[in-house]
Amino acid sequence: MAKCDICGKGAHFGNAVSHSHRRSNRIWNSNIKTVKCKVNSVAKTMHVCTRCLRSGAVERA
Repeated sequence: MAKCDICGKGAHFGNAVSHSHRRSNRIWNSNIKTVKCKVNSVAKTMHVCTRCLRSGAVERA
């Protein structure tokens, strides 16, 4: 569910590297918020990342 409905930004995967250089899998989740937006002059609930909210890519209802 952690995917932006506007730009498609989602989770990133990689390795957590400890001090002894042992690697384990980890995940970086995007900052996704559930907001009510205007889509074709109708209020709709969408999952939007904070970058799209800050840039004005969506109009809040």
